[in-house]
Amino acid sequence: MKHFCKNKLFTNKVKYLLFIRNYCYHCKKNKVKGKVVVITGASSGIGKALANLFANNGSKVVIGARNHHNLMEVAEEIRLSGGEVVFMQTDVSNENDCKNLIVTAIDSFGTIDILINNAGISMRALFEDVDLSVIKKLMDINFWGTVYCTKYALPYLLKQKGSVVGVSSVAGIKGLPARTGYSASKFAMNGFMQALRIENLKKGLHVLVAFPGFTASNIRNTALNADGSMQGESPRDENSMMTADEVALHIYNAIGKRKNKIILTSQGKLTNLINHFFPDLLDKMVFNHMAKEPDSPFK
Repeated sequence: MKHFCKNKLFTNKVKYLLFIRNYCYHCKKNKVKGKVVVITGASSGIGKALANLFANNGSKVVIGARNHHNLMEVAEEIRLSGGEVVFMQTDVSNENDCKNLIVTAIDSFGTIDILINNAGISMRALFEDVDLSVIKKLMDINFWGTVYCTKYALPYLLKQKGSVVGVSSVAGIKGLPARTGYSASKFAMNGFMQALRIENLKKGLHVLVAFPGFTASNIRNTALNADGSMQGESPRDENSMMTADEVALHIYNAIGKRKNKIILTSQGKLTNLINHFFPDLLDKMVFNHMAKEPDSPFK
């Protein structure tokens, strides 16, 4: 499957999505048909790709994001393709917004089978230079957003023996320089999700943590600088990265198989392996790799 996804025949987004739709429809068992799926950060990138993928395969999708205009466009796109969707403008750093998103799901469809905590924001600045408000904002969105949404969805997920997903990052496996707040928030998410899994071992709750590598999405464009302003242009070559659609498919399949963890991209898997056996060596490798970025703060 991975080989086909990377074939040039599927570089066109429409053809790729049609391929995924046909592939999933012809699976022996569609495990998500009729399921209610809540997805945060669904106005772009991985969240948008997940919303389309689940909707195209028969799930009832509830999407939330801060960008109301983009969120409406995603919902309209799903409706035009015949999918069931409702949306709620949601800033996951706001507890009440998270509660309202879950209430919207229950009011619309009566239950929740899958919660995907995908909303996130990154940063690019040395810790000695960064304003502490930037670190707090990243923790509020990446960590507390996961906590808030999971808290309000948990009673319904437990009743359904459903799935809760945290979209982490390779930065949650190894701390990345100039991404101190981002790595901290992802490590915090990982610990929360692992503890949640263990607490509910006897209750049938499925907990998945996904670790994408560098992904071609807008997360680097919206990454925060030292003063909290948006970075704008990405410092990395997006063309060589895994696409958001590919990441979404991996997460989709992992939910169906009720996996506990997935690490994506060969770079991510290698990072995890080297960190396990040679963490000091990896420190130097990561530093040298990040220092090669255009406009790196280490130059």
